[in-house]
Amino acid sequence: MAARKAPDWEALRAHARRLGARTLSAQLAADPSRATDFSLDVGALHANFARQGYDREARAALFAAAEAARLPQAFRALFDGETVNASERRPALHTALRSDLGHGPVAKAARGQALDARQRMAAMVAELEASDITDIINVGIGGSDLGPRLAVDALAEFRTGRFRVHFLNNVDASGVHRLLPGLDPARTAVVLASKSFGTQETLLNGGIVRDWLAGRGRLYAVTSATERAAAFGVAPERVLPIWDWVGGRYSLWSSVGFAVALALGNANFDQLLAGAAQMDAHVLAQAPPTNLAAWHALTMVWNRNARGLGSHAILPYDQRLALLPDYLQQLVMESLGKNVGAGGEPLAESTVPVLWGGTGTNSQHSFFQALHQGSDDVPADLLGVVRPAHGYGESQQWVLANLLAQSESLANGHAGEDAQRHYPGGRPNTLVLLDQLTPASLGALLAMYEHSVYAASVLWGINAFDQWGVERGKVLAAGLHPALDGQGDDSAVSDPVTRALLRRIRASRGG
Repeated sequence: MAARKAPDWEALRAHARRLGARTLSAQLAADPSRATDFSLDVGALHANFARQGYDREARAALFAAAEAARLPQAFRALFDGETVNASERRPALHTALRSDLGHGPVAKAARGQALDARQRMAAMVAELEASDITDIINVGIGGSDLGPRLAVDALAEFRTGRFRVHFLNNVDASGVHRLLPGLDPARTAVVLASKSFGTQETLLNGGIVRDWLAGRGRLYAVTSATERAAAFGVAPERVLPIWDWVGGRYSLWSSVGFAVALALGNANFDQLLAGAAQMDAHVLAQAPPTNLAAWHALTMVWNRNARGLGSHAILPYDQRLALLPDYLQQLVMESLGKNVGAGGEPLAESTVPVLWGGTGTNSQHSFFQALHQGSDDVPADLLGVVRPAHGYGESQQWVLANLLAQSESLANGHAGEDAQRHYPGGRPNTLVLLDQLTPASLGALLAMYEHSVYAASVLWGINAFDQWGVERGKVLAAGLHPALDGQGDDSAVSDPVTRALLRRIRASRGG
């Protein structure tokens, strides 16, 4: 098997320099057919890359980089359960949760486990639907919260049951304090979602809610640590599995989606999985020039490495996708926020951009000023839904008009009559359209972003499935916890700023 080759970064930067003086509008004028040729359709998704700064020659160089990096083979390795998470010596088989495309015993075994768990989860949903439970509390953080919360919020129109679904995530107990007084413990079910069942935030919130239930409601867990869940008070028959081959930020499709199935019903959760499976099949079957996730990743790499742009905005023009920027912050930045390669070697190239964003049209009245006239170019994904769930046609007309106008204005700019009214343009953006926002189209959209992240990791030569960077702060917090109450010797705290802050906090508490 031929070895993977890193992209020729200098060649890509040479293309960027060659194109540097040409505006995006000039590129389109010179090559009008790029308006359609630089786009792809996959099911209900349409993505248009015509307002990105690469031309056909530069795009060909990007596709060549993907082939040199053996991206198609890397996708095959992911689906087949090879050890793509090198630092933890694990596969990453989230695709097995929703599709049967992997070859070999590892992938087949994972698919079997996923189907068994899905059957058990469906039975639990049906059981709760037949009970007098009215409220569900999902207790989790990170991937055990962001994906389910996004799906429940985005697909509210598809709710089939009577359940009100609530989410507790932050270790700050303000959320618990505000939520519990409005609920009846006898009519509440609690889902504790934690793969290790050792996540501090989940155990703290879970302990408060468990004590509040006092045996009157129902307690469930989604975890790989069944003994810890049992010790916490969760009956074994109410524990759903998750496995070490599913990373937290890729776990929406697993039993972590229990809250989603309770909110939307089993049939709609199945449609969410089916939409993701459709994207899986596309990504596995298509070479880079016709592969949506590959195009998306190559565009990120172009903007980050060829053009040196360190920020990226996510701008959904649909209020139902308001949580998408938060979800993608974790997916993209936790996966790609690395400064060493998969083997631990230092990287010479930059990796992940800072991801941020907000919904249109609200964002137009806050940070769009900086996007249009700020000193830095910020690439963006603008997302819209053609057919809304509501019947307010005039409102939707204005939403779509603003979506199209902002994409055009960011790219093309405008020569104003004075410097204050001048729009420089040249701000690259990708426009993604969904025919409708349904469980299937949302599943396809999120799976596209997952595969884009993996493709970018292959191009950069990093591991997209570990997250060691989040661990150090947890270790320090465990040591500082007793010091906040004056236990122990402050001299054990090595950082002088932290020591001073500890004294300030204790003085404010009166201790």
